[in-house]
Amino acid sequence: MYHYLIGPAVGAVIGYITNDIAIRMLFRPHQAKYIMGIHVPFTPGIIPKEKARIAGAIGKAVSENLMNREVLEKSLLSNDMLDKISNAIDEFVTTQSANEETIEQFAGHYLTDEDITAMRSNVSDGIVKMITGKLQDSRLGDSIAHMAIEHVMEKTRNSVVGLFGADKFVAGLAQPIEKLLAKHINEILHNNSQQMIEGLVADESEQLMGMKMSELMTGHDEQVAQIKGGILSAYRVIITEHLPRILKDIDISSIIEQRINEMDMNEAEAIIMDVMKKELRAIVWLGALLGSIMGTINALI
Repeated sequence: MYHYLIGPAVGAVIGYITNDIAIRMLFRPHQAKYIMGIHVPFTPGIIPKEKARIAGAIGKAVSENLMNREVLEKSLLSNDMLDKISNAIDEFVTTQSANEETIEQFAGHYLTDEDITAMRSNVSDGIVKMITGKLQDSRLGDSIAHMAIEHVMEKTRNSVVGLFGADKFVAGLAQPIEKLLAKHINEILHNNSQQMIEGLVADESEQLMGMKMSELMTGHDEQVAQIKGGILSAYRVIITEHLPRILKDIDISSIIEQRINEMDMNEAEAIIMDVMKKELRAIVWLGALLGSIMGTINALI
């Protein structure tokens, strides 16, 4: 009777122990071992020994199958993701509609005072250069002079002096006066437009930075909707047109491979065991089951 029990029990113990040792040998020892200068077989463990190859294979598999353009684009442009972005914008607008902080105070949560000053200066300089350039490159003086002469002639025709033909006299002088006036106005704009625009922009900049966030959001539903649409459109463009270049620049495969190679084996073992603890334990018990079955068969023969 004991003969039929001992065989399966011994087989189960052997199967359990051998599978447990085999699993441990996947990770340990972490370094090669030597006795009297002779290399001990199966050291280091399989995973430490093949760590570089495994890292490269995992990096390649992840970049080509799990985080490739098609998979990421499908996920990032899914209706669920777009709804999350849209809802996040709506929540931001709702929150800021009740925010009594000024724009400058709000920006202070994310930027230093130096950054805010630099940003304000850069924006102001950009606006000044743009407007000044437009004024200096255009023939605004011609238009102003023409409108001024037209206004004078209209007033002359409708005045008392117009009854005596003074409007005809003025009309004769209109063209040379208009050219002279346009020349002087264009010179004034060219020489002084930057200074005038700088003052206007500086005043507007101060008023804007002093505006409350609630004022910025309230009463501008159409503009907010346009900005929201612009953000979503820009997001789609970035994903559809720039994602391949971004993935190429990031090089996910190399990042994963490098991270795994830099990982300490104790850390790697802990991660793998944490993820596959249940499955690896099942393999150990499967060894016990197979050992028990083989022991039973051996006892029956």
